[in-house]
Amino acid sequence: MEEKWWQRSVVYQIYPRSFQDSNGDGIGDLPGITDRLEYIRELGTDTIWLSPVYKSPNDDNGYDISDYQDIMEEFGTMSDFDALLEKAHSLGLKIVMDLVVNHSSDEHRWFVESRLSRDNPYRDYYFWRDGKDGGAPNNWGSCFGGSAWEFDERTGMYYLHLFSKKQPDLNWDNPAVRDEIFRMMDWWLQKGIDGFRMDVISLISKPEGLPDGEPRPNGYASFELCANGPHEHAYLREMNRRVLSRYDLLTVGECAGVTLEEAKSYANLDGRELSMVFQFEHMGADFHPVLGRYALQHKNLPKLKEILSRWQRELDGVAWNSLYWDNHDQPRVVSRYGSEKEEYRELSAKMLATCLHMMQGTPYVYQGEELGMTNYPWTSIDQINDIESLGNYRDFHAKGYMTEEEGVTMMRQRSRDNARTPMQWDAGPAAGFTTGTPWLPVNPNHTFLNAAEQLGRSDSVFRYYQKLIALRKELDVIVFGRYALLEPEHPDLFVYTRTLGDESLLVMCNFSEESQAYSIPSEFREAETLIANYPDPTPADTLRPWEAVVLRRR
Repeated sequence: MEEKWWQRSVVYQIYPRSFQDSNGDGIGDLPGITDRLEYIRELGTDTIWLSPVYKSPNDDNGYDISDYQDIMEEFGTMSDFDALLEKAHSLGLKIVMDLVVNHSSDEHRWFVESRLSRDNPYRDYYFWRDGKDGGAPNNWGSCFGGSAWEFDERTGMYYLHLFSKKQPDLNWDNPAVRDEIFRMMDWWLQKGIDGFRMDVISLISKPEGLPDGEPRPNGYASFELCANGPHEHAYLREMNRRVLSRYDLLTVGECAGVTLEEAKSYANLDGRELSMVFQFEHMGADFHPVLGRYALQHKNLPKLKEILSRWQRELDGVAWNSLYWDNHDQPRVVSRYGSEKEEYRELSAKMLATCLHMMQGTPYVYQGEELGMTNYPWTSIDQINDIESLGNYRDFHAKGYMTEEEGVTMMRQRSRDNARTPMQWDAGPAAGFTTGTPWLPVNPNHTFLNAAEQLGRSDSVFRYYQKLIALRKELDVIVFGRYALLEPEHPDLFVYTRTLGDESLLVMCNFSEESQAYSIPSEFREAETLIANYPDPTPADTLRPWEAVVLRRR
C-alpha cells in the first residue's frame, strides 16, 4: 500500500482547559496554546489533537456542543483559532479537531426546537419515545450513571442521552442530520484543519427498535450495547465518500465496544472509512468485573500483553493501530502501571514510553505524559469536577458498593480529573499555567516535576520522548515491522520483537521495581543498543527495576 503521512506521525493531545491560560482567568485558552506551539515542535510531535473548543455550556467540559461553528468564550474567538491554525502550519504542525456528533448539547438550536412539540420539524433529529410501564422506554443506562432517558414534561415524552442528560443523542437514521453534520465538517476542512478525532463514533447507529439489554448490577444495561450498530459502517462510508475522501486527513474514531473484526472495517487500509480507531480493550485490563474502572485491581500484565499483542498481530497489513496509554479520559499511566516513587518515577515513565512507542501504529502523547506527570492526591469527593466520576460514585455509594472514604481512594487512582489537572510548566505558583486561580488544583509535585526543569536536562523524560519520536521518523522497522510477543505469561516482563526484512528489534521492558532474570535470545547477543532508559545499558541476563532496553540487529 501507499504509505500515509499519519503512519509515521506522533500526535500530541491538548486538553485546552488545562494546557495554558493566557488571560489569568484560571482556564486554558487558544492564545495560550498558540504561545506554546514551539514546545510541541521541540518535542518532535507533528500533529496536535485539540479536544473540543466549540461553543458549549460546559456540562461535560466541552463535549456538549451548542454551536459547532463557534468557539467557547472561555477559550477565545474564531480569530484566535485562525491564528492558532496559521502558526501551527507555519511550524509544520497539523491540527486535528475533536468531532462530537453522537450527541449535541441540549442548548443546541436543533434540540431547543426539537423539544417544543411532538410535530416540530427538528423532532426527529433526536430520539424521543413514550414511556413504558410507568417508566423509561427501556433499561439503557447512561455512561455517567443512572438512566439513559430523561422525561420532558412539555411533550410528555422521554429523550435518549447515553451520556449526560444535557447531551441528547442525535438520530443518525435521519438523513437531514447527516446532511447537517457533513456540511459542518466540510466547513472546518475548508478552513484548513488536518483531520478529526471522532468522539464515541461507534455509537451513532442505535439497535433497531431500541430493545432492553442485559442489566448490570446497577440495574441498567450498558451503554455499549449501542456500539457497532446496524448502519454504523454505512454511515461512516457515506461520511468518507461525501467529505473525508476529498482531503488528505488523519481520522481516528473513538470506538467504545469495538472488536478486532469491527476495527478491520473502521480502520481498513482500503481507506473507505477512517485512518485508525481508539480501542479500549487494553484500558480495561485492570478493571473490576462489577465496578469497572472504579475499583482497585492488581496489575495484570499477562492480560495487558495478550490484548495489545492480539491487536498488533491481527491488524498488521489489514488496518492501522493507534497507540496510547494516556488521554483526557484516563488516569496517568505512571500512577497506573509505573511508580510514583522518586527513585523510579522517571525510569518507569521512560519504560512505559518505550513499550508503547516501539509498537506498530500511530502513537498519541497526552499533555504532560512526556514529563511523566502523575495522578493528583485527592482528599475529598468535593474536589472532583468530572461528571462521570461523580455520577458513578453516587450510584455505587447509594447501592452500598463504596463508602465515601473508598470513593476518595478510587478518585486518586481512577478519576478522569487526574489527567485534567493543569499542565506543569514550571515550579512557580500554579505551575506557570495561569496567573490566576486554576480551575482544577495544580499537582503539588509541580515544584520538581515540570517542563522547565526537564528541558534543561539531557536525561529527562522529555528528552527521552524526543529520542523515541525521532526513531519512529527514521526507522521503517518501527513503523511497519512485524510484531511477535515473547514470554507471554511472565507477570512482570513485556518482551517483544519487531522484524522487517533483515532488520529486527528486541524490546525488553520490566514492569516492576524488582530485578528480573531474562535470557536474551542468542541472535540478539551481539546486537547494538538502540535506546535504553538506564545510562549504562549492558545487555545481560537481568533487567533492573523498571528497565527498558531496545536491541537492534541488522
